[in-house]
Amino acid sequence: NVLSDFYDSAKGAEWTDGSLWLDEYASCCDWKGIACDDMNHVTKLSLSNNGLSGRLSESIGKLTFMKELDLSDNNIKVMCI
Repeated sequence: NVLSDFYDSAKGAEWTDGSLWLDEYASCCDWKGIACDDMNHVTKLSLSNNGLSGRLSESIGKLTFMKELDLSDNNIKVMCI
């Protein structure tokens, strides 16, 4: 799963607020920083100033409906291919 990969690669267990992330009973659309459209496609990932570190997972590109990505004020690295 793309969001699980993102969580792992950005050291999600260390985030300031990772509310509901990876909760098997919660829709990913309810996870902290995630917004979805009416079809439950992820359209926004906004986790600024949330203690993210590590690398941005390559699989993030598979979120083809995403219109906004805000990871500002974190220590996240982008992997060049």
